[in-house]
Amino acid sequence: MKQLAAAVFAFATLPALAQLPAPLKSDVTTRLDGMYPWLDTVYKDLHAHPEIAFQEVRTAGKLAAEMRKLGFQVTEKVGKTGVVAVYKNGAGPTVLVRTELDGLPMEEKTGLPYASRAKATSDGRESFVTHSCGHDIHMASWLGAARTLVELKAQWKGTLVFIGQPAEETVSGAKAMLDDGLFKRFPKPDYAFALHSWPLAHGTVGYNTGAVSSNSDAIEIVFKGRGGHGSAPDKSVDPITIAARFVVDVQTVVSREKDPKEFGVVTIGAIQGGTVGNIIPDSVQVRGTIRSYSPAVRAKLLDGVRRVALASSAMAGAPAPDVQLISGGAAIVNSEALVTKTEAVFKDAFGDANAQRMPAMTASEDFSQYVNQGVPSMFFFTGVYDPKMLADAEREGGKPIAFNHSPFYAPVPEPSIKTAAQAMSLAVLNVLSR
Repeated sequence: MKQLAAAVFAFATLPALAQLPAPLKSDVTTRLDGMYPWLDTVYKDLHAHPEIAFQEVRTAGKLAAEMRKLGFQVTEKVGKTGVVAVYKNGAGPTVLVRTELDGLPMEEKTGLPYASRAKATSDGRESFVTHSCGHDIHMASWLGAARTLVELKAQWKGTLVFIGQPAEETVSGAKAMLDDGLFKRFPKPDYAFALHSWPLAHGTVGYNTGAVSSNSDAIEIVFKGRGGHGSAPDKSVDPITIAARFVVDVQTVVSREKDPKEFGVVTIGAIQGGTVGNIIPDSVQVRGTIRSYSPAVRAKLLDGVRRVALASSAMAGAPAPDVQLISGGAAIVNSEALVTKTEAVFKDAFGDANAQRMPAMTASEDFSQYVNQGVPSMFFFTGVYDPKMLADAEREGGKPIAFNHSPFYAPVPEPSIKTAAQAMSLAVLNVLSR
């Protein structure tokens, strides 16, 4: 998630539940205020000890231990390093709440006293690791919501399925958990919720109906040539010029073939080829990403990328390239009925100004894996920055706000964690039986 557009985003009729009453809303807030010192300690520990995809052993163990203390039945190593915590409280709906476990292979530069200096091996190389996408905020609020719901168990009936998912950053953890029998070994949910921290003012919640994230597809292309001396290009077939032509020409698929009203992006993020300046190499590797919302745009971009790659090589009289277009995360499509029902609760809890619908984000997420199993779901965003900081960033010459995946991404723990935990608690309570 680089500098993206500000963000957020089928089933039978929801149970006819009244809007959450004010006394319960106040009770949720009071309980979260009381438990915050615990949440703050857990958050800073998680922040200082991040782990990357499918290596989240310490992280998973910590969450599992905390959930057992709360009375959940906990199963570890689901989808390799995932955690599933189940709490049964009588007859009623089953509600899934997901958090992510993994950090990113990059160095933190926030200067925070609890900043991560952890390292891990990523793609065969040692790398620093940090929670620069806010998954530590998500885990702390996940624990806060779980504890709040247990403490209020006299107010609801149903089953909670809280999952700690590995490998969200590689959009592979949700599939791993499902392949390991998530919805067969454990109760399949009637509803599912997930949240994501976002560079908005803390105390705010954003959401929308329909698509709230993008489809993602990876580009892996090897352009082939015939190596030779840089002084005699006529004796070779230069794959660097073929790759360069492709990088430029592929953007016409976006600008001239896609409906300009529809979202679609093709980004080339890496080119590897050659060793020194006077040698024409045999091949060049090009890597990139494709993002879209609609299936039709996705299909057009995939076809266009492949067609331009083949044409670029053909124009040079070169062998056909190896083209791999690898499917990643599918767009998350929020349930309109569930969002509408939850929106009333959010506006009651946070006020109209702080609970608003927002455009979809252009990043991708694998929470869609659960949604696409036929589970009515809602993915929403919570703010993490001081409103004054955001206001200053809007002024001419102001310091830009660090977005997710920035080495400077530094959420303000309080009240960000409280708001996220409150929003999740109220959303879940609103669909449980009473």
